[in-house]
Amino acid sequence: MGEGIIQDKVIFLFDKYHTDSERLRDSFIAAGCDFPTVLIDDDGFLPNGIESVYGYFLGDFSKSANSLNRPRYFNEVLIPDYWEITSSNMSGKIIDREYERGRIYYVDASYKRHVKMVEWLDEKRQVRYSDYYNQYGAIYARVTHDQNSKAILKSYFSPDGKEVIVENLVTQNIILNQENTVKIFENKTQFVLYYLKLRKYDKHRIFFNSLSYPFFVCCQLNVARGHDILFWQEPVSKEIPGNMKMILNGNVKQVGQIYVQKRVAYNRLIELGADKDLVRKKGFLYPFVRNNRSRASALICTNSDQIEQCEKIVTSLPEIDFYIAAITEMSSKLLALGKYANVHLYPGIRSNMVDKLFAHCDIYLDINHANEILSAVRRAFLNNQVILAFSTTAHNLDYVAPEHIYKPEDVSDLIEVIRSIPGNSEFIKAMLKRQKTAALAENMKSFIKI
Repeated sequence: MGEGIIQDKVIFLFDKYHTDSERLRDSFIAAGCDFPTVLIDDDGFLPNGIESVYGYFLGDFSKSANSLNRPRYFNEVLIPDYWEITSSNMSGKIIDREYERGRIYYVDASYKRHVKMVEWLDEKRQVRYSDYYNQYGAIYARVTHDQNSKAILKSYFSPDGKEVIVENLVTQNIILNQENTVKIFENKTQFVLYYLKLRKYDKHRIFFNSLSYPFFVCCQLNVARGHDILFWQEPVSKEIPGNMKMILNGNVKQVGQIYVQKRVAYNRLIELGADKDLVRKKGFLYPFVRNNRSRASALICTNSDQIEQCEKIVTSLPEIDFYIAAITEMSSKLLALGKYANVHLYPGIRSNMVDKLFAHCDIYLDINHANEILSAVRRAFLNNQVILAFSTTAHNLDYVAPEHIYKPEDVSDLIEVIRSIPGNSEFIKAMLKRQKTAALAENMKSFIKI
């Protein structure tokens, strides 16, 4: 047992809050274990219940008179008189006559045009500084760039605009202005350690998913811990990552277990000789929304008219209703599919109709080229839709059984599978089992055991 470690106390320590971080946290919550979640980097749009190291020192923007208490829209960015803002669904520009003075970037759901960051340009169109906005519509950070557009300093502000943290992006030093005192940290690791001790988290077990700063922090907290856990959620290529080798070789006494949450990555680590007792496969607890009802209805979500073999599929299966949804307007090519009685088109679809289509359809076809929209594959998975894809279009392999992915030239095989689904509950049950196995779907007991 690690000296001084509180065995029943755990925190999540993540670099960033991405999809896999969310899945891991949600899995433990579903198992009745709601641990404090600490994020090292703060993108300004964190869900409720998650605290960032930087945000802790900045203060509460939700109670500030300077905040909008909602995200800032693209046309609410403050600009000088006579300048103008132009925008698409992807980004915006700030224009001064014929000169581009700024670039506006949106949060992930870009069609909502909520501002995440604004780059300000000089006369040579070089980035001189960048303003970062949070979910309350306030500027919480600013990055200063040199004459070559290289980022050199990042400042973080309190809700009333005071500079609280200054991070030198060249030397890695961090200066914290706290309660009329100034503290200087050699690097981000030392800054996070200070935060953990301040929050009394330094004696907790740490569950982390990165071999970057969370790993560095674990290494410096307590040599005799041995109860921290790495949840590996990244691919593995030609060799085992260097910091993971340190754990496997017994050089990091703080980490007692590695759980790999990607099927392909786990298989690769075992091929490379990782210890099966130390490296184990562990998936997620998924919040499935409903059961599959074996209906003859298939959904396609797309933001382009490049849908692989679409016309052949819909004309070969007149008994199947195909629902094609887009968050933008549709091209004439896509609209032309509306001539088929079994095709239902939804251009510029609203969120309530998206919900209805995912509830109504029992097949999801991941056959659109270009980017995935609406996190459609994950959403289809959680709705227990049978997910089928082409090898050239599959967007999120975490949720798709390898057996359900077809080469475009094998479209006839895909058509026959779709034809076999309606009303065939046993066939669907087998397909969903393969799908869940591929996604490493776990049961509650396996998480409680951790």
